[in-house]
Amino acid sequence: MEHSPERSNQTFEMNRFDQLVKDIKNVLGPSKGLTSDDVDVEDLTHIMERYISNEKDWSRYALANPDMAYTRNLVDEGNGKANLLVLVWTPGKASPIHDHGNAHCLMKILHGSLTETRYEFPDSDTSGPMRLKSERVLVNNAVAYMADELGLHRVSNQGSNYAVSLHLYTPPNVAKYGCNIFDGSTGKKTHIVKCGNYSAYGKRIDEGGL
Repeated sequence: MEHSPERSNQTFEMNRFDQLVKDIKNVLGPSKGLTSDDVDVEDLTHIMERYISNEKDWSRYALANPDMAYTRNLVDEGNGKANLLVLVWTPGKASPIHDHGNAHCLMKILHGSLTETRYEFPDSDTSGPMRLKSERVLVNNAVAYMADELGLHRVSNQGSNYAVSLHLYTPPNVAKYGCNIFDGSTGKKTHIVKCGNYSAYGKRIDEGGL
């Protein structure tokens, strides 16, 4: 898999991934996505399920960094109503346990497989190990939905190769206001003010950027 950022000056014809991005924007329309209540999750899920991943379609967004657990690579901002990102997961690494800032999250596996582990929200009055709800392996082209009413989760790449996933966040609350991460052994919550992007539209962002 090519992970070099030196491709931002190329011109690309629309492919099926580009069409997927366009279809997502059409579903959100001029008003949907501004709040979590007016998002048609079922329609968005079906659109993401219909797309069959082809690395040539999205490779220009898949910028990796072996020194990071994963990279967040911005694909589209949906006229301010959503964030669509390609995440590249380093082998053997994982996200923190986290919430989604009262937003919808749809995740599609583009390459490899990822393990999703879900947890109950911790009791704020006590300290102790977080309660496991479920764990599953998501394989290539699988689509998963997550929201705060379903609990918290951690995503991990337990394989020996890079994995790539597509994430739709609507509304884009995490990008604007941050999110909470949780210590699995104590349940302690920490607010992360800004979840920055590693690249935008196929171009590496300098430190101090998004």
